[in-house]
Amino acid sequence: MTDPIRRLLLLRHAKAEHPQGVVDHQRPLALAGRRQSARVGAALAGSGLVPDLVLCSSSLRTRQTWELVRTNLASTLDGRSFDPVVELSDEVYAADVHDVIDLLRAIPEQVRTVLVVGHEPTMSHTAATLAGTGSDEGTLLRVRVGVPTASWTLLEHEDPWAQLAPNGARLLRLTTPD
Repeated sequence: MTDPIRRLLLLRHAKAEHPQGVVDHQRPLALAGRRQSARVGAALAGSGLVPDLVLCSSSLRTRQTWELVRTNLASTLDGRSFDPVVELSDEVYAADVHDVIDLLRAIPEQVRTVLVVGHEPTMSHTAATLAGTGSDEGTLLRVRVGVPTASWTLLEHEDPWAQLAPNGARLLRLTTPD
């Protein structure tokens, strides 16, 4: 029998630079953001949270965040296989909460753990919107005011992705950078 739990990880990209004359979409990670991303990968592995699917904003800083998370996640899995499907998306870059929920509803049922690498305030607002019965109240209060760079939330639900709705998941945790 397969585990009915579906897990959703919402990750705000790591700390980015603000170079003069560079458009927002092309902003790179700062050195601090590179370190943050490595810690996120190790933390996900340590928590046993390995995505089957990654929906990543097409911006440079989110792609760099994901690559560093992936590298550090893979290196801490002790040889266990790790080959998620990765979808780079302009939709995630420009998404609001309802756009993210629509993207999640289109996920195939066999996918158990999804990681969305995106931007604020959408990542924290999505977590707050999806949080329903059984959510951790302290975590919900924190995500309602926004999250710092490289923060990620964990939500769980049992229903098919196509049925994901506001208040339809349990917000279990928020992990922020050191």
